[in-house]
Amino acid sequence: MAARARSAVPLRIAGAQGGPRGLTELQREMVACRACPRLVAWRELCGQEKVKRFRDWSYWSRPIPGFGDPKARLVLMGLAPAAHGGNRTGRMFTGDRSGDFLYAALHRAGFANQPTSSHVDDGLRLSDAFIVAPCRCAPPENWPEPEELRRCSVWLDGELGFLKKARVLLALGSVGWEAALGHFARRALVLPRPKPRFAHGAVLRLEGAPALLGSYHVSQQNTNTGKLTPAMLDEVLARAKELF
Repeated sequence: MAARARSAVPLRIAGAQGGPRGLTELQREMVACRACPRLVAWRELCGQEKVKRFRDWSYWSRPIPGFGDPKARLVLMGLAPAAHGGNRTGRMFTGDRSGDFLYAALHRAGFANQPTSSHVDDGLRLSDAFIVAPCRCAPPENWPEPEELRRCSVWLDGELGFLKKARVLLALGSVGWEAALGHFARRALVLPRPKPRFAHGAVLRLEGAPALLGSYHVSQQNTNTGKLTPAMLDEVLARAKELF
């Protein structure tokens, strides 16, 4: 129990692995953000009214910076931290079932040095992969509002701007797909019309931008029902490598 409590609160920002100074500074500003009152209230409430199995943890309860290799060619776009996952541990997809599913797949594909992630000091490192999200605070019902996504886009654009070697944006779900399209639009890239729709395995190529690849989200709803299987995610990651 003592070890669990010690690992619960990150003593450092669990962000880029040896990233440039500007990325580190951006992430330090990010974790201090309080721009969305609804999200601030919810993330902090979850850290106070803990679920029984995590009652001994001290929650992070702040925005979650991106995590991984700043020289990555693959950038994964999630949705938002889980209330008792990333919001508790302080690292993307760490400490919940979605993360268990995702990191196991990244390990099989050679992007992660281990298949599990339980806390920020567990030794996990990503190679050639980086994880971001369009919403950095845990939202009620796991669903951010449009205005919250708009405010948070400054952090998404900022992090992606430092990932100079990115070749593929892997959108985990429709929100990630739309966030990627929004990022491209803010970069003044010309999007096809009609706007490309999200689908599992869908690919969008734009001149001057990483390829956009779609996958069903690694949510428990999708993985428990078989909508997304390990084999399906393995195939998507293999396709990402082909797009490099």
